Amino acid sequence: MPKITLSKTSEKSKTTKAAKAAKSSKSSKTSKTAASAKSIIKRLFPALGVLLALFVQIALPNDTQHPAAKQNYYEHFLFILFGAALLFFVLSIFIKKLREPLNQKGPFLLGASGILIAINLATAKFALLPVIFFPSYDNILAVFAEQTALLLKCVWYSFRLLILGVFWGVITGFITGIFLGFSKKVYYWINPYIKLIGPIPATAWIPLVLTTFSTPFGASVFIIALAVWFPVQLMTSSGIQNTSRVYFEVGRTLGAGTFFQIFKIAVPAALPNIFQGIFNGICAAFIALMTAEMFGAKYGIGWYISYQKAMMMYSGVYAGLILIAVFCTLIITSLFKVRKRMLGWQKGLIKW
Repeated sequence: MPKITLSKTSEKSKTTKAAKAAKSSKSSKTSKTAASAKSIIKRLFPALGVLLALFVQIALPNDTQHPAAKQNYYEHFLFILFGAALLFFVLSIFIKKLREPLNQKGPFLLGASGILIAINLATAKFALLPVIFFPSYDNILAVFAEQTALLLKCVWYSFRLLILGVFWGVITGFITGIFLGFSKKVYYWINPYIKLIGPIPATAWIPLVLTTFSTPFGASVFIIALAVWFPVQLMTSSGIQNTSRVYFEVGRTLGAGTFFQIFKIAVPAALPNIFQGIFNGICAAFIALMTAEMFGAKYGIGWYISYQKAMMMYSGVYAGLILIAVFCTLIITSLFKVRKRMLGWQKGLIKW
């Protein structure tokens, strides 16, 4: 009789375990289904946000105070965005690499669409803001469509000016930083003057520089280079000075010369600081670029914004601001790509 009881209890325990396993499998299946449904909804958020913006644009007429554009540029733009959002959603079903970015950015893009709708309602639809200073989306996009050649020319002039200024600023700042960081004598004699001159904003030198240089282009390059030079030399010298002295002592023990110690020990150790200085310098260079182009430049994004403001064409001003945002983002993103490739061991420490 005891044996029979034991067999019955073991059978009961097996059935309860099987029931628990079935329940857990069902709950895991339901949780997976809920997670997949949630993922699909998040990936549909961008298309939903564009669709809402498109509905507002079509359903509500523009206020008569806003001048009518030649075409419905904003409506066409939203149709293109809606098609792109649907395309990315379909591709995310088959491509796993697209799912996570869409899951993360889907709610943000829906919120961004809400901001676009709110601005559209406040400007074009109800004219709650002064019409001359806050044009409609159609009039802003009309600038890109009707002045494409001029805008591209301005972008090229700004890009050329920025590259030359950043190049000379990085080169001079890097060389100055090496001398200041590696030589105590140079640091003793030169650093007090740099402390005096460096913190002065580069744009404050514009009146003096314009009278010194023969052309506005050369003066603009100098102003941008000056804006880049100070943060680059500061971070380069700081990075070299903060490098452990042990590395230099080991290098000397093994017979390393000065050139080897600088470019094989000091500079690689200071690379994170150098990139930080270049990043700060490029941000300062954009400010100097826009300011320099407003004084005597023939073309450029800063010149274009100043010209449009003088003509009271604020749709062109906003178009120029959008160009600056895209221009700056592309250049800084490219810088961080280079930094990521050169400093792979610092992956994840600084994000952009």
